[in-house]
Amino acid sequence: MKSRRLILAVVLMSLSTVIAQSQSEGHKSVNKPAPSDAQESFDKLKTLAGTWQGPITVDPPQDDVKNGTLGQITMRVTSRGNALVHEMQEAGTPLDATKYDHPVTMFYLDGDRLTLIHYCDAGNRPRMTGKLSPNGKKVEFDFVDLSGGNEYGHMYHAVFTIIDANHHIEDWTYMMPGDKPVHAHMDLVKTN
Repeated sequence: MKSRRLILAVVLMSLSTVIAQSQSEGHKSVNKPAPSDAQESFDKLKTLAGTWQGPITVDPPQDDVKNGTLGQITMRVTSRGNALVHEMQEAGTPLDATKYDHPVTMFYLDGDRLTLIHYCDAGNRPRMTGKLSPNGKKVEFDFVDLSGGNEYGHMYHAVFTIIDANHHIEDWTYMMPGDKPVHAHMDLVKTN
């Protein structure tokens, strides 16, 4: 009789331990901290991985970019998901940085900030930080600082507007010498 009570006690204690652990694990997943604003912004941008094409409009018009020129953007997630590479060029041009523009932009989390560094054809590297809009459709980047020379100007602002999985808009502001802004608008559709 004692052995049955002992076995029953052991089984009940084991069962209560299993129940407590499963409730604790369930409780942990419920109380998991929400991703930071920077993480949400970065995750939203990573959904844009792929190749995109669309017309470029520049305001005020510039001699080196004709309005309606077809731009191509390639975005890819790299470094185990810790970075997003954005490459820009005119569609149909070879990857020859000695003859054609081919700026590269890197996005990554830096603590609690989403950071963009634009490796510009002007020979400098502006750094910006970004935030997701309240409606979750835009990630907007504001200028922080600049590495390298500013003789030819620098990128100053960027906005990524996500329309749907196959359509997004990029608006870039380039600050010319003398603080004269040039706005480039790209209406892009996914090609793969």
